[in-house]
Formats: sequence, structure tokens, C-alpha cells
Amino acid sequence: MKFILGMALAFLAGGGVGQAAEGWIPMFNGRDLAGWKSNEETPGVFTVENDVLKVSGGRAHLFYVGADGKATFRNFEFRAKVMTTPGSNSGLYIHTEYQASGWPIKGYECQVNTSHSDAKKTGGLYAVADVMHNAPSKDNVWCDYSIKVEGRRIVIQIDGRTTADWTEPMDWDPAKTLTNMPGRKLGTGTIAIQGHDPKSTTHFKELAIRPLP
Repeated sequence: MKFILGMALAFLAGGGVGQAAEGWIPMFNGRDLAGWKSNEETPGVFTVENDVLKVSGGRAHLFYVGADGKATFRNFEFRAKVMTTPGSNSGLYIHTEYQASGWPIKGYECQVNTSHSDAKKTGGLYAVADVMHNAPSKDNVWCDYSIKVEGRRIVIQIDGRTTADWTEPMDWDPAKTLTNMPGRKLGTGTIAIQGHDPKSTTHFKELAIRPLP
């Protein structure tokens, strides 16, 4: 609670009255990676250019830690503007936690992929509620990406259109259901941005999150 209040007050001081009044917490200041922690599996993947977070150069993950380094969420709404480039692949992890290397084990991945060879495209809940083959996003065009987690339900929207709406079953056991994804389940955690491979370049801006009861 202290974290949420502190971030909201800081944003009000910076002039973001409209967003703060609605309960939205800005996650990216457009200048640097304050509030984020990269695992540096591949150094230099995450850079800031012209108010945009650029993700390029290899596999690495950037975890949102907030002002106090302890950011965690259960129910929330998340929004960002996302832009892919030809052949790129990325993702947004939810209910995850810092991991020094490898694909994050904990939480779910919300896919970001317009034209990469992976058939699972933007707006899908990876390996659980996929968007197959036809992406709702376009390369070199910004899209509005939103994620809502409430209870056991996850809803993903691209440009206001629902692309995934999935409720985790009460008896969900990812170790039995998914291949090599035993941690794919809801709990609590933070947001992470994925750097996928050396040929992938994606862009993010205007990232914000709103905790829900």
C-alpha cells in the first residue's frame, strides 16, 4: 500500500493528475530505466531512445520493481503502447518475479509477435489461449496493449479488441497440462518485458498499471 501511495503522489507532483486520479501508476518515465531491473543475460538489450523503451539484441528480461524495489500485484489492469518490427518477438510476463537467466518460470506470458516465425501471435496468452497465425498487430505501427487480471480471469486486448479471455481452472496444474512450464499459474508478482533473440527489436512506451481490489 505504501508503494502504491508513494508512486501516485510522485506522479501527481510531476503533473500526471488525470492518470493518478484514476488510480493509474506510471511505470516508465521515458528517460531511463528507473523502477526496472534487467537480468542482463544479454547486456544492453534494454535502452531508452526518444521517450521509447527499445528492446533489441538478444535474450534478457526486464522486471518492474517500482520505486522501492518490491513491486508486486495480484489483481490489476496494465496498459502500454507496443510496436513490433519485421521478424521480432517479445512478450509481457505477469505474476512473475526476478530471474537471473532463462525464460521466466513463474507467471504467464502475454505474447508480442506480429511476423516472427512463431505461429503464436500478439495478444495471446502463450501456450494457454493463443492467437494463432493472424496477428491483430502490425509491424512498425503502435498498438494499444492491455492486460487485466481479476480473480482467476485474464483478459488481453489489442486496440480495444479482446484477443484472449481465459479463466484459470480451480484444479489447474501446469506441470501436467503444459510442456516445461510448471510455473504458469496465477498468484502474485510483477511485470517483465522480454528480449527474445538477436534479430528481434520491439518498442514500448506509456506503460502504466492500476491495482484492483
